[in-house]
Amino acid sequence: MKPKILVVDDEPDALELLELKLREAGFAPVLASDGAKALTAVQADRPDLIVLDWMLPEVDGLEVCKILRRDPATATIPILMLTARAAEADRVLGLELGADDYVAKPYSPRELVLRIRKLLQRAAPTEEVGERLRCGGLEIDIPGHRVTVNGAVVELTATEFNLLLLLAQRRGRVQTRERLLQDVWGYEAAIDTRTVDTHMRRLREKVGAAAEFLETIRGVGYRFSATLDA
Repeated sequence: MKPKILVVDDEPDALELLELKLREAGFAPVLASDGAKALTAVQADRPDLIVLDWMLPEVDGLEVCKILRRDPATATIPILMLTARAAEADRVLGLELGADDYVAKPYSPRELVLRIRKLLQRAAPTEEVGERLRCGGLEIDIPGHRVTVNGAVVELTATEFNLLLLLAQRRGRVQTRERLLQDVWGYEAAIDTRTVDTHMRRLREKVGAAAEFLETIRGVGYRFSATLDA
């Protein structure tokens, strides 16, 4: 089955180009021209990933992102924001509200396809069987892509899950922002280390009491500071 990509943009030319490039790359694009239609499309025909513009009629991209992240049924769908709003503050806001990645227009179609593939890889189920990591009230179910804190399920995006898992697996060792961008996001160059900081802030908010295990090493990066239970 070809991965289904929902593309949301109110410019017909932009939709046409994205549809062409995604089909050439082996994806099955589904198109929506505004935020309301995007939300309907997600419910009717769940996509594997969403490419989402910010400035949309009816419901803007940020509101679409927030709505999807609040619903457990759609909270883990990878979202890539593709928008003309290129300022750093806009990028940070988009990531804080739930986007997994953020690409500014004008963009390289080749780079966009690469980023989509990376997001889909992170969201794919792992082949590891029966492995769980536990630390205090935190439990990471690796094959189930599931995290609980004190027995309560925490809804994480694929990126947030992989970030937490990598830090836990490398517990006690400091991971630089550049290393995390390479190993979690799959970026060979440090495109924007603020991406890591924004996702870490969101991850800490979601895991609540378990955030104490996620230590910031000022000027360097992050470390999972606790010992895992046997």
